[in-house]
Amino acid sequence: MDNLFSFLVAALIIGFFLWKYLRKEKKRAELARAAAEKGKLFSEGPRSQHPHIDANYCIGCAACTMVCPEGDVLAMLGGKAVIVNGYKCIGHSLCAEVCPVGAITMVMASPSMGEDMPYLTPEYETTIKNMFIVGELGGLALIKNAVNQGRECIDTIANRMASAGGRPISGAYDVLIVGAGPAGISASLRAIEKKMRYLTLDAGEIGGTVAKYPRQKLVMTSPVEFPMHGKFKKTELSKEDLIAFWKKVAERADFTCRQGEKVEDVKKEQDGVFTVTTPKGQYRARSVVLALGKSGSPRKLGVQGEDLPKVMYRLIEADHYVNKRILVVGGGDSAIEAAMGLGHQVGNQVTLSYRKEAFSRIKERNAQRIQESTRKGKVKVIFNSNPVEFTQGSVILAVNGKTQELPNDYVWIFAGGEPPTAFLKKIGVGFGAQDLTAAGSLEAKQARQARKVGQEVLATR
Repeated sequence: MDNLFSFLVAALIIGFFLWKYLRKEKKRAELARAAAEKGKLFSEGPRSQHPHIDANYCIGCAACTMVCPEGDVLAMLGGKAVIVNGYKCIGHSLCAEVCPVGAITMVMASPSMGEDMPYLTPEYETTIKNMFIVGELGGLALIKNAVNQGRECIDTIANRMASAGGRPISGAYDVLIVGAGPAGISASLRAIEKKMRYLTLDAGEIGGTVAKYPRQKLVMTSPVEFPMHGKFKKTELSKEDLIAFWKKVAERADFTCRQGEKVEDVKKEQDGVFTVTTPKGQYRARSVVLALGKSGSPRKLGVQGEDLPKVMYRLIEADHYVNKRILVVGGGDSAIEAAMGLGHQVGNQVTLSYRKEAFSRIKERNAQRIQESTRKGKVKVIFNSNPVEFTQGSVILAVNGKTQELPNDYVWIFAGGEPPTAFLKKIGVGFGAQDLTAAGSLEAKQARQARKVGQEVLATR
């Protein structure tokens, strides 16, 4: 009798804990499905690099979901890790590093997801042989990724040169690098290290987009290795840290960078050598590395009064503006970070205007911070609104079909940028899923001409 009673008690206890476990799993599954719905899992998949999870090896430890800096890219569903907000992934790869069983690898999105992105081989080569794209323009957002790609790309070029005998081409550089941001600087340093004849061109200043970031903005959250300088062991690097490092690089006698030269055209000649044209001249190179970045020229709204001096598209130093009435336009991370930065300055009245009903594509930490800033009255958010007109002393917004005028001193617009897509297409770079023989490269044209001649010969027999 006592044994039966003990068995029943044990069964009840096991049943209770099993019920609690199943209930918890059900709740986690519901949260994961809700996150998937919020992130439009099935229609808004990963756009570039993202984790691939092998469910056969995943043990459901949830380490990957906890380490992700973006918050909710991954979730647990049915005891396994799954991607629920793939579009938020920017390639940290911490999930892959922390997985104890190696169930996660970082992969690129399928070509069908990247029809608006240049086609690249695993070596970052475009549809034009010996022309490469590295950094954000290739689909990866992190500075760490850009640095690694710039280094690896030069290694590929150096290996090809060695295989070809390493003989220099008269009057031509071994490699010409376009852009002096993180990827371009890394590529330049590697070229110096490999003792290659190189030239770097940049339309603006050294540092690229990073040089335009607000003060003390964190730009890297994991260690990275720069050629010739070893690994930065700090887990957090600010804009100032990187700019200070790049200034040292710029002072090197062997760092050859010409600033203020915008590349207008790149053409591959019959001898396989590229001719790169700028307003100041032409340069020849056996290989070209495009490290242009992705933002390009700021996208304008086309609103009346947008040409006023008070309307700007980049915020350099938020603390330069105090006791001002400010409008920030946009719903992405850049707009939210700018609004919060300005909102924390003395006496500023900051309004954030966003055309949709809610933020949907921002980092989890920014979503939490903007809620806190709104609660404290640092930033006022107006959803479902669009600027209609900017005047010297005010802005007019259309809010839910009605107009609203706000006193205003400054406007910042963060509507994205016009990527250098037109330039890439102009020089023959293919986009999306590509058959290399269909690309507009010199080799492809020669192959098509050879096939045409062959067909004509057959037709005459």
